[in-house]
Amino acid sequence: MSYELEDLEKLGGDYAQLTNTTIRSFGWEGVTVTVKDRQTKQQKTILSDVNGVVKSGELLALMGPSGSGKTTLLNVLAHRAAAADANVKANVYINGAQSSPSRFRQISSYVEQEDALVGSLTVRETLSFAARLSLPSTVSKMERLQRIEALLTAFGLQGQANNLIGTPIRKGISGGQKRRVSVASQLITSPKLLFLDEPTSGLDSAASFEVISFVKDIAKKHNLIVIASIHQPSTSTFAMFDKLLLLSQGGTAYSGPVSEVQPYFDSSGFPIPPYMNPAEFIIDFVNTDFARDRKEIDQQLNMVHSSWHKSALATATVSELQDEMSRPPSENTAEPEEQSSTVDKLKIPIVLIHRSFIKSYRDVIAYGIRIAMYMGLAIMMGTVWLRLGTTQNNIQAFINAIFFGGAFMSFMAVAYIPAYLEDRAIFVKERANGLYGPTSFIVANFITGLPYLFVITMLFSVVAYWLTNFRPTAGSFFSWVMWLFLDLIAAESLVVLISSIVPIFVVALAATAFANGLWMSVGGFLVTPGSLNVFWRYVFHYIDYQSYVFQGMMVNEFQYRQYECMPTPGAAQPCHCMYTPSAADQCIIDGTAVLDSYGYKTGQQGTWVGILIGIVVGYRLLGWLVLYIRRT
Repeated sequence: MSYELEDLEKLGGDYAQLTNTTIRSFGWEGVTVTVKDRQTKQQKTILSDVNGVVKSGELLALMGPSGSGKTTLLNVLAHRAAAADANVKANVYINGAQSSPSRFRQISSYVEQEDALVGSLTVRETLSFAARLSLPSTVSKMERLQRIEALLTAFGLQGQANNLIGTPIRKGISGGQKRRVSVASQLITSPKLLFLDEPTSGLDSAASFEVISFVKDIAKKHNLIVIASIHQPSTSTFAMFDKLLLLSQGGTAYSGPVSEVQPYFDSSGFPIPPYMNPAEFIIDFVNTDFARDRKEIDQQLNMVHSSWHKSALATATVSELQDEMSRPPSENTAEPEEQSSTVDKLKIPIVLIHRSFIKSYRDVIAYGIRIAMYMGLAIMMGTVWLRLGTTQNNIQAFINAIFFGGAFMSFMAVAYIPAYLEDRAIFVKERANGLYGPTSFIVANFITGLPYLFVITMLFSVVAYWLTNFRPTAGSFFSWVMWLFLDLIAAESLVVLISSIVPIFVVALAATAFANGLWMSVGGFLVTPGSLNVFWRYVFHYIDYQSYVFQGMMVNEFQYRQYECMPTPGAAQPCHCMYTPSAADQCIIDGTAVLDSYGYKTGQQGTWVGILIGIVVGYRLLGWLVLYIRRT
């Protein structure tokens, strides 16, 4: 079934699936998080006995200076890892009852501080792929399209629906619009609780107001619960929140309605100056980073925390939590409507492959630049080793060309590191939201790369192979293509493994370059396998994918080719042969004599191909294992 654009636009009104009819309240009690200090080896408190409650249709702002614990609290409330080796004590309630992590994931969504968006997709495509990755199989295509169009309308994105998100070399939508797309993509599953980590980070005051305004409209209209960590909002943005939870050094400095902030601080002896942004004042007031008198600021914070614990608002928060927990059991349930429905796991790799193909052909950084690099390398190689003749003087030149073609094609796979790191960053964020795991990501990444690597191989070979004058038969040409294709697959698999271990561009680049230098050194060209040091030979040579590519290309070139020896007029021998000639009275060298000097045997190509495939699988499995273990 297909739908025209005008039909889709008619779907963009209200949609009932987003409206919250099951979650009445969300509360937390006694949230305490401690970690062991690596230097002192003592327990350090990040959060201390934090309570709070938010009702449906309300927006809560988590505020505090840097290091106050607001991001940690947001992660605890969202059932995410608070910190490495953290000891967490918390009671989290939905409608006054505790909920399992699996059920909680079905009714909540988390928007990261950094946008997990593919820059080469349009706004509508971004929401479409979000829907395909997260919605259960019971949701029809018509309903999926309806949700997409409704969100485009609700977030004011219809005018930008067909615009690209934006890449470093292709301008896209604005920063505020990107944040709206990030929020909308999380609302595609109709969550009842929405967690936002610094939704206004990197935005100016106008864009910040725009983002929070759209979120507030959605929350009020559809009765959602929104909890957002936010850093020093403008006066107008701050006023749009219903409640505030202010943290300082892990403790509560204020928790309650935004409208009561000024009266509370005035009555506590810390009046907010007139005509000053309340959010700015209270953040500066509890900030200890720039204190000149440490003792004085500590006393001030103790007074703030003490005033809060003795306040009527603190008592009201605890009473509100107890009221929610004391309701009849029939009212303290939060079963999601689609609890038994799940996303089709077999379709996820297909969706990821589809998205990756779009990204790859639109974003020249992924493969476009690499194709240009390889074509330049092919022209350079073909013209440097231009039309080599079949004389013994050119045997070493042919060997050099074989090594160069395989080794440097492999080395230039480092150009894939930036594209992979971008894909990995998106995977980490989508995995944290429970969309898919490392298996789907690795499978999709591998399959997406195959056609591009084959195109690169063919374009390079068509130019370099025939210009160099390698053995001029169709069979030899396609055998060369096979070896080079396997070489590039193994090189890209190595990039995936190293970049998964160290997902930092400069470090991954250095490590990959070092690994390629190692494989070149022990591959059999610079030092023949028989002369190679025993340690390097048995530890690294036999697991070096470049060595099998070099062997395969050598056999492909020299097994069935002959070379003319250098004539020596007037001498006792009619010619001088660098290798043993095929017959004493002939000035012809069989290529197998060249292979014998390296210790390479013919008829083992199938074994070498099998070993290469095994190396590729090994790299991918290790890459999968690293992604499985690492969560960030």
